[in-house]
Amino acid sequence: MSLTVYNSLSRKSEAFTSLVEGEVRMYCCGITVYDYCHLGHARTCIVWDTVRNYLNWCGYEVNYIQNFTDIDDKILKRAIVEDSSMEAVTEKYIAAYFEDMARLNVSEANAYPRATHTLDAIKQFIVDLEAQGFAYAAEGDVYFSVRRFEEYGKLSGRKLEDLQAGASGRVNSIEDAEPKKQDPFDFALWKAAKPSEPSWDSPWGPGRPGWHIECSAMVRERLGDTIDIHAGGSDLIFPHHENEIAQSEACTGKTLANYWMHNGMVKVDGEKMSKSLGNFITIRQLLEKYEPMAVRLFVLQAQYRKPLDFTDEALQSATNGWQTLKDGLLVGSNFHWSAEGEVDSAITEKFRGAVDSDFNFPAGLAVLFEIAKDLRKEKNLQVHQGQTSRDLATLESDWRSLVILADVLGLVAEPKAETETDGERLSDEAIEALITERAAARKAKNYAASDRVRDELVAQGIVLIDQPDGATQWRRS
Repeated sequence: MSLTVYNSLSRKSEAFTSLVEGEVRMYCCGITVYDYCHLGHARTCIVWDTVRNYLNWCGYEVNYIQNFTDIDDKILKRAIVEDSSMEAVTEKYIAAYFEDMARLNVSEANAYPRATHTLDAIKQFIVDLEAQGFAYAAEGDVYFSVRRFEEYGKLSGRKLEDLQAGASGRVNSIEDAEPKKQDPFDFALWKAAKPSEPSWDSPWGPGRPGWHIECSAMVRERLGDTIDIHAGGSDLIFPHHENEIAQSEACTGKTLANYWMHNGMVKVDGEKMSKSLGNFITIRQLLEKYEPMAVRLFVLQAQYRKPLDFTDEALQSATNGWQTLKDGLLVGSNFHWSAEGEVDSAITEKFRGAVDSDFNFPAGLAVLFEIAKDLRKEKNLQVHQGQTSRDLATLESDWRSLVILADVLGLVAEPKAETETDGERLSDEAIEALITERAAARKAKNYAASDRVRDELVAQGIVLIDQPDGATQWRRS
């Protein structure tokens, strides 16, 4: 089976073929840096990070670009609230972004272009659009002439007659006394400077770029006129991605992206997340309560295009699921297995066959859970009976497959760090005494006391192996 991808542009699944064999050019619309990242950002970043990981594992060299929007009205408002500057606000929240993503094991993109670092490319883009008759200046502003681009609406499926003026939320209101726009559907490429706001020189006077042109310029500068995958949240389909297509394809005469991919939105207890509803949750707040890998697992257990509902019950279920996977991933340390060696090709092919269907990570996870549960069972047999039901070489191959495939999904289990107390190891005599105590409890059928002693030994890294004749062997893990 070969990789298929659901293309938002064609509204159907298509076989994936990259522009250059063995390479993928991928762009993801990043965040506007005016606040701490929230649950929606967590989903977007985890999903596209995992897509990138999977493509890498499949043998592609992925050039993955994710931007930061660092010029925006929301940033300027936050700067006023914090009695700060636009630059200080963006630096603060970009640093926080990297801290949050590192905890969720989201790998860094190949580059993080910013709007403020791409101003020359943005201005040149607008000049090119003007020269081709797709843009016009108006009193320091520059607008894109939507009606000149005949395919406008092909991504969202919307028609101009169904749209309202100023839908982008970023342009001059049609109700202004002297509207600058020639058509209510046109959107801003460049905005004339306002008093007390940051601005940059341009052929049209001081000002700053509009929202949509930033991404078009960054894609073109970093990846070229046409890329393989353009990704982002489904809330960006209209107007942002629609406008990107219009201005980019009008400018270059080429397809902007061969595959448009969008992740579904996030709800909290069935409602849209918003500060006004009091259900706005940042990643930092979430990780105060749940393990980062449980959050990542929760995101990947849902089909990426579907809405995702965050509830305490769902996160607790994901926490339990992560414990199962973690137990399986840590079995190797119990048996002192090496990460180097053969993997089970049947397992990897089963995993790939599942995920190749439009990045079906839930189906891939089902394969991993099956392995993890089996490894945990075999470890328990070794602990309690002194032997496994399957040969250790096969189990080691299964475990190695689990570790590699879990890593593709960004799920990594670290053995518990040894603390100073952990370092005070029980002496052999103390272990023997506890085993004798446990044996006496079992003989008296006081199984609660027996289990308590066993758990105490296990917590100290002691593996007990009960023999058929009633004796108990032990070893240090």
